[in-house]
Amino acid sequence: MPDRRDDLPVLTDLDSVVAMVRQHRNDLYVRWSRGPATDLRDSGTGRSRDSLTGIPLPGLSANSMVVEPWWGDRPLRLWVARRLYDYLHLRELRGPGVRPWLLTGVEAGRGPDNEPLVHCRQPVAWIDGRALDDARTLVESQNSAEWGPLDRRG
Repeated sequence: MPDRRDDLPVLTDLDSVVAMVRQHRNDLYVRWSRGPATDLRDSGTGRSRDSLTGIPLPGLSANSMVVEPWWGDRPLRLWVARRLYDYLHLRELRGPGVRPWLLTGVEAGRGPDNEPLVHCRQPVAWIDGRALDDARTLVESQNSAEWGPLDRRG
């Protein structure tokens, strides 16, 4: 029987992800994993593990979708696209079934890459591959020779 924590709405395009960011202005995060049923199974709020050392971390490794003040009045759509694009490589790196999902939460610390470690309050939605394609298209249309995804595999 499927776990109800994975029974989330699916955001099928970038604009629907942007709408969710507008709705959850201060506590929305994106996580790349097999989903809340897996991530929340043991602790209820989630724990990640450092991939280099295996050390358990005090929360889920995630990235904030909250817009930083320095972004100013620039397009929210580009902010969201960039936040998704940064970690597209995790689908391949972490294997089958890994995809992005949104959650609300509270920061419990910082991970080894200075990413937020989050205690999940509530899983919110899955992000569909079409939304990721929209994000890739928008980011790549910026034509920046100095910027790219945060992929260590180089």
